[in-house]
Amino acid sequence: MTTPNEISDRIIESVLAKRLSPGARLGEQQLATVFGCSRTLVREALTALAVHGIVRVRARRGWYLVELTREEAREAFEARRVIETGLLRLRKPDAAALRKLRDHVGRQQASLEAADAGARSFLLGDFHVCLAECLGNAILAKTLRHLTARTTLVALRFQSAHDARRSCAEHLQVVEALEAGDMRLAEERMAHHLDTWESKLPMPVEMDPVEQLREALRPVDRMAPNLHTSLAASSRPASVQRHSPLRASR
Repeated sequence: MTTPNEISDRIIESVLAKRLSPGARLGEQQLATVFGCSRTLVREALTALAVHGIVRVRARRGWYLVELTREEAREAFEARRVIETGLLRLRKPDAAALRKLRDHVGRQQASLEAADAGARSFLLGDFHVCLAECLGNAILAKTLRHLTARTTLVALRFQSAHDARRSCAEHLQVVEALEAGDMRLAEERMAHHLDTWESKLPMPVEMDPVEQLREALRPVDRMAPNLHTSLAASSRPASVQRHSPLRASR
């Protein structure tokens, strides 16, 4: 029988693989049909995802994947930075973990060469979860999975193929530092990788609502009076416009 955890995990995987977009509606009945379970179990899964900031509920409208603002994206990346650099400061991966990380980067590179956007997106996000697991902290790995899903909802809109290649290259640099046993360098490279999200994902600057309205109501240009005159002339009754030349000729 399907459990709420399985439902929420599948939704997160689909977000990481770019199969679900920001703002997508997640209907309880549709999900219940897909997973062959009750709406109660679906509601439990969605409630858990809401706690982690991946979905939101709108009164009388249902559940939706979040659409992060610039500020929310900043907070999510900052949280990831604290967790991931902290782990690298505390733990050192063993040989088996290093092989797993190297293999993961190889799969990222293969997805880039294959131009598989879904696999590419999933693997780029999953690398950070994999690193936490390799450093021996399952609790933080799960937390990172939720945070990575949130930031992926930003990347879905703004990440280009070039940005993806850059992220993969930075992942490789982190792994190379770990293989060299230089944990400080690995930490610095991870911090840089996460701190450059604004240049990789150039989200538009959000304007104050009053400023948006002020901009919208700004005068068009110096041609406006002429435009108004033209509109006024064209709005006169057709009979007046038709007969006026005759009156003028008398």
